[in-house]
Amino acid sequence: LSDIHFSIPYHTTLGIIGPTGSGKSTLVQLIPHFYDVTDGAIAIDGTDVREILLDKLRQRIAIVPQTSILFSGTIRENLQWGKKDATDAECWQALKTAQCADFISSLPEQLDTPVLAEGKNFSGGQRQRLTIARALIKLPDILILDDSLSALDYQTDLQLRQALNQDLSQTTLIIISQRISSIIQAEHILVLNDGKQAGFGNHDALLKDSSIYRAIAQSQLEGEDDLD
Repeated sequence: LSDIHFSIPYHTTLGIIGPTGSGKSTLVQLIPHFYDVTDGAIAIDGTDVREILLDKLRQRIAIVPQTSILFSGTIRENLQWGKKDATDAECWQALKTAQCADFISSLPEQLDTPVLAEGKNFSGGQRQRLTIARALIKLPDILILDDSLSALDYQTDLQLRQALNQDLSQTTLIIISQRISSIIQAEHILVLNDGKQAGFGNHDALLKDSSIYRAIAQSQLEGEDDLD
Protein backbone atom coordinates (compact mmCIF):
# COMPACT_ATOMS: atom_id res chain seq x y z
CA LEU A 1 0.00 0.00 0.00
CA SER A 2 1.22 3.49 -0.82
CA ASP A 3 -0.05 7.01 -1.52
CA ILE A 4 -3.32 6.55 0.35
CA HIS A 5 -4.68 9.64 2.08
CA PHE A 6 -8.24 10.00 3.35
CA SER A 7 -10.30 10.65 6.47
CA ILE A 8 -13.92 10.02 7.37
CA PRO A 9 -16.09 11.44 10.16
CA TYR A 10 -17.55 9.21 12.83
CA HIS A 11 -20.99 7.68 12.29
CA THR A 12 -20.64 7.58 8.50
CA THR A 13 -20.12 4.74 6.04
CA LEU A 14 -16.98 4.12 4.00
CA GLY A 15 -17.16 1.76 1.05
CA ILE A 16 -13.94 0.25 -0.31
CA ILE A 17 -13.82 -1.28 -3.76
CA GLY A 18 -11.19 -2.33 -6.26
CA PRO A 19 -9.86 -5.30 -8.22
CA THR A 20 -8.78 -8.50 -6.46
CA GLY A 21 -5.35 -8.02 -4.92
CA SER A 22 -5.60 -4.24 -4.75
CA GLY A 23 -4.99 -4.15 -0.98
CA LYS A 24 -8.49 -3.72 0.42
CA SER A 25 -8.21 -6.25 3.25
CA THR A 26 -4.65 -5.23 4.06
CA LEU A 27 -5.78 -1.63 4.47
CA VAL A 28 -8.55 -2.35 6.96
CA GLN A 29 -6.28 -4.67 8.94
CA LEU A 30 -4.11 -1.65 9.71
CA ILE A 31 -6.99 -0.03 11.64
CA PRO A 32 -6.94 -2.50 14.58
CA HIS A 33 -3.12 -2.48 14.34
CA PHE A 34 -2.69 -6.03 13.07
CA TYR A 35 0.33 -4.64 11.22
CA ASP A 36 2.58 -1.61 11.53
CA VAL A 37 2.68 0.94 8.75
CA THR A 38 6.17 1.64 7.46
CA ASP A 39 5.36 5.25 6.62
CA GLY A 40 2.54 7.61 7.52
CA ALA A 41 -0.06 6.78 10.17
CA ILE A 42 -3.51 5.38 10.87
CA ALA A 43 -5.28 7.57 13.43
CA ILE A 44 -8.53 7.34 15.38
CA ASP A 45 -9.70 10.50 17.12
CA GLY A 46 -6.43 12.04 16.01
CA THR A 47 -4.37 9.45 17.90
CA ASP A 48 -2.03 7.09 16.08
CA VAL A 49 -3.27 3.52 16.59
CA ARG A 50 0.29 2.56 17.57
CA GLU A 51 -0.10 4.77 20.62
CA ILE A 52 -3.37 3.15 21.79
CA LEU A 53 -3.28 0.07 24.04
CA LEU A 54 -4.14 -2.93 21.85
CA ASP A 55 -6.91 -4.20 24.16
CA LYS A 56 -8.51 -0.77 24.30
CA LEU A 57 -8.19 -0.28 20.53
CA ARG A 58 -9.62 -3.66 19.58
CA GLN A 59 -12.50 -3.40 22.03
CA ARG A 60 -13.75 -0.54 19.85
CA ILE A 61 -13.51 -2.44 16.57
CA ALA A 62 -15.30 -5.49 15.16
CA ILE A 63 -14.28 -7.19 11.91
CA VAL A 64 -16.34 -9.70 9.93
CA PRO A 65 -14.14 -11.59 7.45
CA GLN A 66 -15.29 -12.90 4.08
CA THR A 67 -15.04 -16.48 5.35
CA SER A 68 -17.61 -16.92 8.11
CA ILE A 69 -16.28 -18.60 11.23
CA LEU A 70 -18.60 -20.31 13.69
CA PHE A 71 -17.61 -22.49 16.62
CA SER A 72 -19.12 -25.72 17.88
CA GLY A 73 -21.58 -25.03 20.69
CA THR A 74 -24.90 -23.22 20.55
CA ILE A 75 -26.06 -20.11 18.76
CA ARG A 76 -26.09 -18.25 22.10
CA GLU A 77 -22.51 -19.32 22.86
CA ASN A 78 -21.36 -18.19 19.42
CA LEU A 79 -22.94 -14.78 19.90
CA GLN A 80 -21.37 -14.46 23.34
CA TRP A 81 -17.94 -14.70 21.76
CA GLY A 82 -18.72 -11.14 20.66
CA LYS A 83 -19.90 -10.08 24.14
CA LYS A 84 -19.32 -12.48 27.01
CA ASP A 85 -22.22 -11.25 29.15
CA ALA A 86 -24.72 -10.71 26.32
CA THR A 87 -28.30 -11.25 27.46
CA ASP A 88 -30.89 -13.15 25.45
CA ALA A 89 -32.49 -9.81 24.58
CA GLU A 90 -29.17 -8.53 23.21
CA CYS A 91 -28.70 -11.76 21.27
CA TRP A 92 -32.12 -11.43 19.65
CA GLN A 93 -31.50 -7.76 18.81
CA ALA A 94 -28.20 -8.61 17.13
CA LEU A 95 -29.89 -11.43 15.20
CA LYS A 96 -32.66 -9.08 14.13
CA THR A 97 -30.22 -6.48 12.84
CA ALA A 98 -28.25 -9.18 11.02
CA GLN A 99 -31.45 -10.39 9.31
CA CYS A 100 -31.41 -13.85 10.88
CA ALA A 101 -33.87 -13.60 13.80
CA ASP A 102 -36.70 -15.10 11.73
CA PHE A 103 -34.92 -18.31 10.82
CA ILE A 104 -33.48 -18.73 14.34
CA SER A 105 -36.91 -18.24 15.93
CA SER A 106 -38.29 -20.95 13.63
CA LEU A 107 -35.84 -23.52 15.02
CA PRO A 108 -37.18 -25.69 17.87
CA GLU A 109 -34.31 -24.84 20.23
CA GLN A 110 -33.82 -21.25 19.04
CA LEU A 111 -30.78 -19.76 20.86
CA ASP A 112 -29.95 -23.21 22.22
CA THR A 113 -29.73 -24.67 18.72
CA PRO A 114 -26.48 -26.65 18.37
CA VAL A 115 -23.84 -25.31 15.99
CA LEU A 116 -21.56 -27.90 14.41
CA ALA A 117 -17.88 -27.13 13.91
CA GLU A 118 -17.52 -24.38 11.29
CA GLY A 119 -21.31 -24.02 11.28
CA LYS A 120 -21.73 -26.87 8.80
CA ASN A 121 -25.39 -27.33 9.76
CA PHE A 122 -26.22 -23.88 8.33
CA SER A 123 -26.16 -22.51 4.79
CA GLY A 124 -23.45 -20.09 3.68
CA GLY A 125 -25.76 -17.10 3.96
CA GLN A 126 -26.98 -18.17 7.41
CA ARG A 127 -23.40 -18.62 8.64
CA GLN A 128 -22.47 -15.20 7.35
CA ARG A 129 -25.40 -13.49 9.04
CA LEU A 130 -24.64 -15.24 12.33
CA THR A 131 -21.02 -14.11 12.07
CA ILE A 132 -22.20 -10.54 11.48
CA ALA A 133 -24.58 -10.77 14.46
CA ARG A 134 -21.68 -11.86 16.68
CA ALA A 135 -19.61 -8.86 15.57
CA LEU A 136 -22.27 -6.23 16.10
CA ILE A 137 -23.63 -7.53 19.43
CA LYS A 138 -21.09 -5.43 21.32
CA LEU A 139 -22.12 -2.27 19.43
CA PRO A 140 -18.59 -1.45 18.25
CA ASP A 141 -17.43 2.08 17.48
CA ILE A 142 -16.10 0.79 14.15
CA LEU A 143 -17.59 -2.18 12.27
CA ILE A 144 -15.61 -3.56 9.34
CA LEU A 145 -17.34 -5.89 6.88
CA ASP A 146 -14.52 -7.37 4.83
CA ASP A 147 -16.37 -8.59 1.74
CA SER A 148 -18.70 -10.36 4.16
CA LEU A 149 -21.93 -9.57 2.32
CA SER A 150 -21.00 -11.65 -0.71
CA ALA A 151 -22.86 -14.76 0.52
CA LEU A 152 -26.10 -12.79 0.83
CA ASP A 153 -28.65 -12.22 -1.91
CA TYR A 154 -29.12 -8.61 -2.99
CA GLN A 155 -32.35 -8.08 -1.06
CA THR A 156 -30.92 -9.40 2.23
CA ASP A 157 -27.77 -7.33 1.65
CA LEU A 158 -29.92 -4.20 1.30
CA GLN A 159 -32.08 -4.99 4.33
CA LEU A 160 -29.03 -5.68 6.48
CA ARG A 161 -27.34 -2.40 5.52
CA GLN A 162 -30.55 -0.49 6.23
CA ALA A 163 -30.82 -2.18 9.64
CA LEU A 164 -27.20 -1.34 10.45
CA ASN A 165 -27.81 2.33 9.66
CA GLN A 166 -30.86 2.34 11.89
CA ASP A 167 -29.77 0.14 14.79
CA LEU A 168 -26.08 1.09 14.90
CA SER A 169 -26.38 4.76 14.03
CA GLN A 170 -23.44 5.60 16.33
CA THR A 171 -21.15 3.09 14.63
CA THR A 172 -18.73 3.97 11.84
CA LEU A 173 -19.23 1.36 9.13
CA ILE A 174 -16.55 0.23 6.68
CA ILE A 175 -17.71 -2.08 3.89
CA ILE A 176 -15.33 -3.84 1.52
CA SER A 177 -17.28 -5.19 -1.42
CA GLN A 178 -16.99 -6.31 -5.00
CA ARG A 179 -20.60 -5.18 -5.48
CA ILE A 180 -21.26 -1.56 -6.33
CA SER A 181 -24.78 -2.03 -4.93
CA SER A 182 -23.37 -2.73 -1.44
CA ILE A 183 -21.53 0.60 -1.25
CA ILE A 184 -23.43 2.88 -3.61
CA GLN A 185 -25.19 4.69 -0.74
CA ALA A 186 -22.00 5.17 1.33
CA GLU A 187 -21.11 8.78 2.09
CA HIS A 188 -17.50 7.99 1.20
CA ILE A 189 -16.08 5.45 -1.25
CA LEU A 190 -12.39 4.60 -1.58
CA VAL A 191 -11.20 3.01 -4.82
CA LEU A 192 -7.99 0.99 -4.64
CA ASN A 193 -5.90 -0.34 -7.50
CA ASP A 194 -2.56 -2.11 -7.18
CA GLY A 195 -2.16 -0.90 -3.59
CA LYS A 196 -2.77 2.74 -4.44
CA GLN A 197 -5.68 5.14 -4.09
CA ALA A 198 -7.50 5.40 -7.41
CA GLY A 199 -10.39 7.57 -6.23
CA PHE A 200 -12.17 8.90 -3.17
CA GLY A 201 -15.60 10.49 -3.01
CA ASN A 202 -19.26 9.53 -3.24
CA HIS A 203 -20.80 7.47 -6.04
CA ASP A 204 -21.70 10.41 -8.27
CA ALA A 205 -18.30 12.06 -7.92
CA LEU A 206 -16.43 8.84 -8.66
CA LEU A 207 -18.46 8.17 -11.78
CA LYS A 208 -17.01 11.41 -13.12
CA ASP A 209 -13.50 11.30 -11.64
CA SER A 210 -12.40 7.66 -11.42
CA SER A 211 -12.10 5.59 -14.59
CA ILE A 212 -11.67 2.39 -12.57
CA TYR A 213 -14.81 3.01 -10.53
CA ARG A 214 -16.75 4.01 -13.64
CA ALA A 215 -15.72 0.79 -15.40
CA ILE A 216 -16.83 -1.33 -12.43
CA ALA A 217 -20.11 0.54 -12.21
CA GLN A 218 -20.81 0.23 -15.92
CA SER A 219 -20.18 -3.52 -15.87
CA GLN A 220 -22.49 -4.06 -12.89
CA LEU A 221 -25.16 -1.42 -13.27
CA GLU A 222 -25.53 -1.14 -17.03
CA GLY A 223 -29.11 -0.28 -17.89
CA GLU A 224 -30.00 0.72 -14.32
CA ASP A 225 -31.01 4.19 -13.16
CA ASP A 226 -27.88 4.45 -10.98
CA LEU A 227 -25.80 5.37 -14.05
CA ASP A 228 -28.12 8.16 -15.25
